[in-house]
Amino acid sequence: MKKLGWMALVAGALSSVGCGTEPLEESRARPVVERYAALVNENYTDAVTKAKELRTAVEAFVADPTEAKLTAARNAWLAARPAYGQSEAFRFYGGPIDDEDTGPEGRINAWPLDEAYIDSVEGSPNAGIINATTEYPTLTEELLISLNERDGETNIATGYHAIEFLLWGQDRSVTGPGNRPASDFVTAPNAERRRQYLKLATELLVKDLESVQAQWTPGADNYGKRFAAQEPQEAVLQVLTGLGSLSGAELSGERMTVAYDNKDQEDEHSCFSDNTKADLYANALGIQNVYLGRYGTVDGKGLDELVAAVDPKLDEEMKQRLQASLDAIQAIPGPFDQAILGADNAGGRQKVKTAIDALKAQTETLVDVATALGITLNLE
Repeated sequence: MKKLGWMALVAGALSSVGCGTEPLEESRARPVVERYAALVNENYTDAVTKAKELRTAVEAFVADPTEAKLTAARNAWLAARPAYGQSEAFRFYGGPIDDEDTGPEGRINAWPLDEAYIDSVEGSPNAGIINATTEYPTLTEELLISLNERDGETNIATGYHAIEFLLWGQDRSVTGPGNRPASDFVTAPNAERRRQYLKLATELLVKDLESVQAQWTPGADNYGKRFAAQEPQEAVLQVLTGLGSLSGAELSGERMTVAYDNKDQEDEHSCFSDNTKADLYANALGIQNVYLGRYGTVDGKGLDELVAAVDPKLDEEMKQRLQASLDAIQAIPGPFDQAILGADNAGGRQKVKTAIDALKAQTETLVDVATALGITLNLE
């Protein structure tokens, strides 16, 4: 993400629990808070599992860099994205993923990424960490961590998008993603370092995701335990801050409006693989998951039950808004980098604008939901 900073978001996103606390009475709200903590664990567990499958595919490719194994590694990356994308609904309130001191989000999913910071690009064959053999003679996880976002927020050295760039290369196609050849990992200059970098970045991704998962594992003395034990009003406030911040400033704003306004491929989320639309959909699905208390096939008590108890009409409106956002994102023609081009009355741009507007309306309704639950949520 671009550097909005969760502290700034929370400072502008919230921030008082209203006097009418009856909607969050202990016996009704406690199961919802506990279900949220369980849902977070389920989601991060899924994300770790898929990241490990990506690691397996990358290791197989690095050991034998064929086109078939490169395709398998790309497919594993694509398969890993939906779980993490849904987990972004748990951000923006200072949880383990965003903790100012230990939160690894900037190493996991930071973007946009300056390709030349990592590797050679068109017109600059010696660019990047991989080709800086004198400055960085030995590649290690510690080195990549130290270089991530050094001297600039686009100097991304780790995470999903660094791996994405290594697997696909630059996207120069108007109809599809990048198409880096497997030979870049075999016969191209510094091919061995390219393989090593890819393996290191993928292993680090798994470790960072595991560190977040561990903070939500049931039965441990961790953040998840403390979250579930706090007053329901405070917990629900954090949940709604995360949902509202993702829905508004981040998803409809940074991830869509910026690209829509600039008409620039570099502003789309997964620009090398052309996976941006799927990323956006996963983010919106994560918001719906939390509201409904659902992840995958597991369903439980969500915010919807609290809202329905005090305002059934608002609950129905919220559910409709959530589905409308998902439907609008799904209707965007791919690839996203082509949909944002052209005149405002072009089909693709109209679909993108419709999705942005749906997310804005959804965010406004989330504020109404907070109010109905006795919480003041200011997302201006």
